Amino acid sequence: MWARTANEHVLSHGMEDTREALAVWRDGRWRVLRGWFALSLCIALALLGAVWVVSGLLTQDVTPWKMPGLTEPSQLSDVLPILYRNALVLALHATACVAGFIAGASMPLAAEQRSGFSRWVHVKAGELAILFVAAVTLFSLCTQALYLGFQGATLAYQLHISRLELILSVLPHALIELTALFLPLAAWLIASRRGEWRQLLAATAVTVAIAVPMLIVAATIEVYVWPHILRALSDYHYSFAGQFAR
Repeated sequence: MWARTANEHVLSHGMEDTREALAVWRDGRWRVLRGWFALSLCIALALLGAVWVVSGLLTQDVTPWKMPGLTEPSQLSDVLPILYRNALVLALHATACVAGFIAGASMPLAAEQRSGFSRWVHVKAGELAILFVAAVTLFSLCTQALYLGFQGATLAYQLHISRLELILSVLPHALIELTALFLPLAAWLIASRRGEWRQLLAATAVTVAIAVPMLIVAATIEVYVWPHILRALSDYHYSFAGQFAR
């Protein structure tokens, strides 16, 4: 009974913190978004730089590449797999942001309501949550750099374009997509530096709400615009019924 009361106390404080944070940001004309977007964009650019480096280190796949809009006609259904993959990444980053709130705000508050071993458990759980966020950030950056780097190496090889040209070709959709995906992590990094842990639950909701339409726009550009850019850059053309040819 006492533990349930303590949990309800923590939950009510979390909701109150969220309402207060939203009110402060609204009164400040949402200037907080500038820092989030600036940092998220910097992370996106750093990742694209890492992709460029990694793509030069990996061995490309010589299996003929299939790509909507380039090797076959684009369809609306081609947008869905991109949105699915990005939704998983966004969910991972949002979870990390929530973990930051738990570690910096909820767990210390819960620990104050307890004593003895229970208090120690809540303190350690908060520390583990912070480690989880750091691990998620590192894991996300490394896996995306490797995955995108391999794709980049393969596509540049098969289209006979340079890796730099390929990176430049993806900017119209990649900057939108990556900035959206890293918004929750950017909010976490800024809040943790300022000690504003109580604002992270609100930051999670706001960043996800902003990221979703951005990801839809980015996926649409990737499917319907990017293939035309690649065709313009490459000295190869592709017929929908056949194979690459000069």
